[in-house]
Amino acid sequence: MVALALSLSAASVSCKKGMDKIGNAVLKAGENESQAIIDFNNDFLDSYKTSSRHIENIVKYAEAAVKKSKGETVYSMPVVIGSMDYSLSKIKGIPSGFENDKTIIETDFNTYKAKRESIEKKYEELKSYITSEDYKDDKGAKAEALQKDIDAEAQAFFTAGENVLTKIKPATDTAEEVILKDHPMKEFILSSKTLMTSMDSVMDVLDKQYTGGFNEAEAQKKYDEFEKVVAINTQKVFNVKEQQYAYKKTEFENVNKKAADFLDKYRKLIRDSKSTGRIADSNINEMDSAYESVLNSYNSFVK
Repeated sequence: MVALALSLSAASVSCKKGMDKIGNAVLKAGENESQAIIDFNNDFLDSYKTSSRHIENIVKYAEAAVKKSKGETVYSMPVVIGSMDYSLSKIKGIPSGFENDKTIIETDFNTYKAKRESIEKKYEELKSYITSEDYKDDKGAKAEALQKDIDAEAQAFFTAGENVLTKIKPATDTAEEVILKDHPMKEFILSSKTLMTSMDSVMDVLDKQYTGGFNEAEAQKKYDEFEKVVAINTQKVFNVKEQQYAYKKTEFENVNKKAADFLDKYRKLIRDSKSTGRIADSNINEMDSAYESVLNSYNSFVK
């Protein structure tokens, strides 16, 4: 059974941009090249989601480090958990199916990798500086310099990541069409993909509100939208007759169960945030955890 596409882009891009040129190339290349494109898409998306959270935490740590080094009260430094990007290590090259865009994608991808590595090294240097309290010798000058570097490189990291997502999406959409053309589970895969795309939209809104202030009307609107998508997917009867896919019924149902759990956490977040006007750390962490549970279930279903 072929591995199917996750294809959930963090960027808002046009599915039709460059579709004719890239799409025709993918269609001519056939299933093998389509699979290579899908594998690259899946691995890069997993990497981007994992590494983005890690880089964001490093940026927060750097901000707190400067405050601490300047004598401001910092009750606790942001926690930066070590992050091994296994998905990134699985990418050995850019598939030839991207054709003329291959060189551009490769350039942005190399920038993405280089900036991630550089930020990690600067974080380790900053952590050592703070732990040893060397800021008492230079009044925080090194912390300021490192924060400036980390901020600039983080921006370059995210720009490169978004560029890769934008460039790979048209070819990935076409590759999905090739792989799923006659697939027995096509209906359920595409419906579940819609669910995941909707959930990504929810998390984009909540991430912005987490830093910019809670907006009940907007959060409730996204809840209502996602609830409808989950209901549609849950009501589908997994009636795939081929015996080799029988076990996928449980995995499909598990996607919907995890999505229902996500909705439970979402209602709790809305209720908790009403009175304070902000989303608490505990609430956003619960949503992150629930999101990962749905994503893991989805990955198991489509692979």
